[in-house]
Amino acid sequence: MAYVNNVKMFVRVYELGSMSAAARDQRTSPAVASARVAELEKHLGVRLFNRTTRSLQPTENGRLFYDGARRILEAIDAAEAAVTDATQNPRGTIFVAAPLGIGRRLIAPAVPAFKDAYPQIDVRLRLSDRAIDVTAEGLDVAFHLGILEDSALKVRGIAECPRLLCAAPAYLARRGQPQDGEALVRDRHDCLNLRFPGAKEFQWTLLTPEGPRRFDITGPFESDDGDVLTLWALDGRGIVLKPRFEVAEHLAAGRLVPVAEATPPLPVQLSCLMPHRRLRDPKIRLFVDFMVARCRAAVTGA
Repeated sequence: MAYVNNVKMFVRVYELGSMSAAARDQRTSPAVASARVAELEKHLGVRLFNRTTRSLQPTENGRLFYDGARRILEAIDAAEAAVTDATQNPRGTIFVAAPLGIGRRLIAPAVPAFKDAYPQIDVRLRLSDRAIDVTAEGLDVAFHLGILEDSALKVRGIAECPRLLCAAPAYLARRGQPQDGEALVRDRHDCLNLRFPGAKEFQWTLLTPEGPRRFDITGPFESDDGDVLTLWALDGRGIVLKPRFEVAEHLAAGRLVPVAEATPPLPVQLSCLMPHRRLRDPKIRLFVDFMVARCRAAVTGA
């Protein structure tokens, strides 16, 4: 078992690129993480990482060993699944990622109920609006909102999410209420933009009578956190583009008001991504089925 734990720690250090991050991931200390990797290196008789005070990079031997190490852990998971009653006694850890808005409103609230139903399954949830590499980061499940690039991952559609443009009454009292995308651009409305490192465009794609069209937007605020944009909109700082389920409570209370309804944003697809190798794992299937049902009900009201 010690060897398996050492291999598991090596894999997480390799995938996360940091002893401290791997230690947090495995609920232990950086000293223990370092000791496990050192013990594995001693056993193999090779160095797996080049360490400096500022970086940790896998050696060529480390890169070679990683592929085999992943297969070792996958084989152990498959063997455990083969002798586990998937409906009565599933066990293990699931690594999950989701965008901030989805994670906070849909996934995180449902995790305790899943844990109550399957007490021997642990869920490690990471929330971020940045792009996620499911395979490189060793994830079992990732939720995605938007257009999917071509992928070798298994994709399970959950629901189509309507979106809208909205703003606080205070902003509209000050700047007026735009009726369409043309007014957004013509009157230079303050648009709150979701942007990531490397993004180059300030455009929203809206549905016009002639079909989808990109509008060049402007505004003094941008963030890579969608919830920050919502807070700014509530503070009267501008117009925000959001999935309706994320701002439903604010719309119902009148804190946000729909705008430019003549040219609404296109709906966006909520999906669940999984490496194909994980589909045979009963705990992954249980988790995905559970979350898909919960998310679909929350988004569609069904």
